[in-house]
Amino acid sequence: MKSYRKVLTFNTKTRRAFINITPEIQACLRESGIKEGLLLCNPMHITASVFINDDESGLHRDFEAFLEKLAPEKPYDQYNHNGYEDNADAHLKRTIMGREVVVAITEGRLDFGTWEQIFYGEFDGKRAKRVLVKIIGE
Repeated sequence: MKSYRKVLTFNTKTRRAFINITPEIQACLRESGIKEGLLLCNPMHITASVFINDDESGLHRDFEAFLEKLAPEKPYDQYNHNGYEDNADAHLKRTIMGREVVVAITEGRLDFGTWEQIFYGEFDGKRAKRVLVKIIGE
């Protein structure tokens, strides 16, 4: 069994963003040479998410509105966590959107459903953050 590991870095210009990282993940898969196995992808930060969904701009705006209703950024003093930092909402948003994705690899390809894509969700951006890609298989 082979193992592959790569760390990708993202630095958003905004506090919140959704980035389709499927092309970067597919490049990792090609680089790994693994044809059958599993791919794990997760952010290495507790205010970011990796998730699978459709790449549709209206849906991304819906995510943003939904998350703001559940965990609004402001007022900052509504959260017990906020003191040194003002990112309690980002922690909550990450919990809602999830930590990681696991994708089957079949015949050297990500074994996706029709519209599935992998996204990096940033909820406390404007700084470099890392995403781990780990692939195991043959």
